[in-house]
Amino acid sequence: MKSKKITPATILIYIFFLIMTVIYLAPLLWVFSVSFKTNGEIFTDPFALPQSIFIDNYTFAWTAGKLGIAMVNSLFVCVITLLLSMFLGSTVSFAIGRMKWKISGLVMVYFMMGMMIPVHCVLIPLFTRFAKIGLSNNLWGLILPYLTFSLPTTIFIMTGFFKSLPNELVESACIDGCSIYQIFGRICLPLSKTGLFVTGLMTFVANWNELLLAMVFISDDNRKTLPVSLSKFVGPYNTNYSQMFAAIVIAIIPTILVYSVFSNQIVDGLTAGAVKG
Repeated sequence: MKSKKITPATILIYIFFLIMTVIYLAPLLWVFSVSFKTNGEIFTDPFALPQSIFIDNYTFAWTAGKLGIAMVNSLFVCVITLLLSMFLGSTVSFAIGRMKWKISGLVMVYFMMGMMIPVHCVLIPLFTRFAKIGLSNNLWGLILPYLTFSLPTTIFIMTGFFKSLPNELVESACIDGCSIYQIFGRICLPLSKTGLFVTGLMTFVANWNELLLAMVFISDDNRKTLPVSLSKFVGPYNTNYSQMFAAIVIAIIPTILVYSVFSNQIVDGLTAGAVKG
């Protein structure tokens, strides 16, 4: 068996990917290292390893910073939004992509218009409306706009997945006597699960890191989400950087875990349809 010859182009590609890996991982490792330092160590030598493991930063961030309550609030908002977005987005996408009706194109355009509307344009109208109906300072007042801004992307991606499915599968299911609900739930949806992974991850990460709506709509400390709680570590006159970096590490752990668990499905979803055969 002949060994594969390593060309100069291959070496350059590996060097490029190594450099990119360092560029992406270095800031994350630096934040993790700094989170175990004191403020004095940070200002003395910010790039040196910590002289000792200072766990009090994490204890303060979790208790005094109320990151525990904030993380529960963020999980509640993100999970509910994720489930509703995946259910509503997949059903609407199936109707647009696989069912034949006259205004399916107009409905698609209607949802795509949501991708062009910045959140800043609807911030004040939403705030005044939610204040009148009792959704201000309420986690459900975050779920509704989060769901609204997540649906266009979900529908756009899932419609492409449903359209790419072979027509023979749907026709065979119809011949076998499957109803439209069985075709959706037993055939089309399982075959489009990679699209669900991609859209679900995008929805979760975007809403997990969202700050503007959460800062405007929520004023009660016990209902604030994680990004809003992180902003409290930065003061107008003084900032405890070591505690702030510890809070940042706590905040990014869930997204790292999600990426690690579903990395293979995400790659499959992003490359689906790239090769036809």
